[in-house]
Amino acid sequence: MNTVSDLFGTSVFNDSVMKERLPKETYKEFRKALDEGKRLDIDTANVIANAMKDWAVERGATHFTHWFQPMTGVTAEKHDSFISPGSDGSVIMEFSGKELVRGEPDASSFPSGGLRATFEARGYTAWDPTSYAFIKDGVLCIPTAFCSYGGEALDKKTPLLRSMEAINKEALRIVRLFGNTSAKSVKTTVGPEQEYFLIPKELFDERKDLIFTGRTLFGARPPKGQEMEDHYFGAIKPRVQAFMKELNEELWKLGILAKTEHNEVAPAQHELAPIFTTTNIATDHNQLTMEIMQKVAKRHGMVCLLHEKPFAGVNGSGKHNNWSISTDTGINLLEPGETPYDNAQFLLFLVAVIKAVDEYQDLLRISASCAGNDHRLGANEAPPAVVSMFLGEELTEILDAIENDAAYCHKEKVQMKIGVHVIPKFPKDTTDRNRTSPFAFTGNKFEFRMVGSSMSIAEANITLNTAVAKELKEFADELENAADFTGTLHDLIKKTIIEHKKIIFNGNGYNDEWLKEAVENRKLLNLKSTPDCLPYLIKDKNVALFRDFKVFTETELKARYEIMLENYVKTIRIEALTMVDMVNRDILPAISTFTRRLADTAAIKKAVANAESSYETSRLAELSALESSILNAVDVLDESLTAAEENDMQKQAEYYHDSVFVNMQSLRAVVDRAETLTPSDVWPFPSYGELLFGVR
Repeated sequence: MNTVSDLFGTSVFNDSVMKERLPKETYKEFRKALDEGKRLDIDTANVIANAMKDWAVERGATHFTHWFQPMTGVTAEKHDSFISPGSDGSVIMEFSGKELVRGEPDASSFPSGGLRATFEARGYTAWDPTSYAFIKDGVLCIPTAFCSYGGEALDKKTPLLRSMEAINKEALRIVRLFGNTSAKSVKTTVGPEQEYFLIPKELFDERKDLIFTGRTLFGARPPKGQEMEDHYFGAIKPRVQAFMKELNEELWKLGILAKTEHNEVAPAQHELAPIFTTTNIATDHNQLTMEIMQKVAKRHGMVCLLHEKPFAGVNGSGKHNNWSISTDTGINLLEPGETPYDNAQFLLFLVAVIKAVDEYQDLLRISASCAGNDHRLGANEAPPAVVSMFLGEELTEILDAIENDAAYCHKEKVQMKIGVHVIPKFPKDTTDRNRTSPFAFTGNKFEFRMVGSSMSIAEANITLNTAVAKELKEFADELENAADFTGTLHDLIKKTIIEHKKIIFNGNGYNDEWLKEAVENRKLLNLKSTPDCLPYLIKDKNVALFRDFKVFTETELKARYEIMLENYVKTIRIEALTMVDMVNRDILPAISTFTRRLADTAAIKKAVANAESSYETSRLAELSALESSILNAVDVLDESLTAAEENDMQKQAEYYHDSVFVNMQSLRAVVDRAETLTPSDVWPFPSYGELLFGVR
């Protein structure tokens, strides 16, 4: 049996492999280019490409691909073999530096938001040397950026890399002001916790809604759901444990730092959490994690559901984006230390994040916006749609003391006493955790809990990196020109606290009183749906932010606005069409079959016993009424789809939210009631109970 250390990274062309296989000068040039952010020359690229090819072929790879992340929400790849014709009719295995550095996929069918006409097909993929190449399913995958013929970003990696450059530049200015001359770079790091559901594949295959949309569009609640909370952290079922074991092994081979696994709150729901790594690599790894989860689940006779709300009435799935910022020398700039009130550098970075979240709360909300996540936000165990920050008791008291020019009384850590002598004492954390906060400080990082389980974490981190870079730039501009650095620093921190403390809330985010206070008194935004959010993306202040830090041009940003609107409309439309299909072709015929059975039974009883049957008669009347209601509701939904003809994409998204989606909810209500009155042998789809408790 292979140990974890034997498995880890065996499918990755990582730094240790390069150091072993590349000539010393080539490796030195590669590291220099990487550390200094410079381009590799073609000769160096040729040597690396040949070594990469030899390594991949030795491991059974026959093809390579430029692996990229277009605006579809998933990854893309086009495979090319290593073979080239030999002069004697044989083939040789070749891979050049030109093929490594640049690819040319057809860009016409990827979402572009109007950046590319359909007939303009050329696009380019460009090697990202900061993310290691890897072998997946016998193919050498080279992580790449993806751009149009005109150079506009058509992917999620390119703006993420741009945002990392922006925060690196501004954060370095700040650490230099505090006397740190050894750090060469500052990087953000991320650990995304991934939630998911596992259900039996044979049941999944019987549900059109799951196949077409990833969520159940109909479904009556089972007698038992998550009420007992006995699934949370409960013993993992053997079948699920076998899945998790293979999943870990596959992820470890790809160098993914899979660390923590457990049952989540809802039946059939689970979570995987990795160790932190650089944001760009963490984003690549999370995309791979979602793909590998789905593949491994099928090998175990299950399907992995990544939709944010696959089952109404039970917890949805999120992706908690744990974000921090560190120097290349290992200093976490969000680490308070033992005496955070004396840690001026930490306090400055802290208030920079506070200011960024307050000023760009709209962008953070947008970064977690999609049709699926609209079902989740504000519901069970998910944060509300209002963005706020949790700092905890100690940090809040420190900021209050600074604001009021008061002394802060440091509190020594309390030793936890359980009352059982054999259990060792341990220090109690200075603050509790808040699971209702969208953006919570958790010790030396911030946990952004809004991101949906199926979403890329790129958008959230692009926003965080860029917004914090902007605040750090403003701070550096002021401090670098200060005659009295210490006094200016104190005044700057104090001023920032006073102006932006309204975003800080340590209480229960689910409380209706908080939502009222947030909107009416604090003037925070409550953007409940994707169509509500998206117009804020192209507001002048947000366009200026991304443009000034060269993360998005105005054209690129407007293109993303169009793509997100289009994705929303298409998602709701597919769901509505699926509902219409399921009702007309499966559900109404099933109800009709059962009502005919009831009528026949009632007639037989009357003929034999000359008596009315109360069960058959009453049930027949109720189902007949429901059948009429369903028929009416499905016709209304169908008509609303036909009426959705609007050229303005924003208005179309609003129409789908306000009309089509509302009609979908009305249809679902009567169908779910009919399910509770119809025998399982007649109802055409597996029930919630079967789906949620089917993996044994």
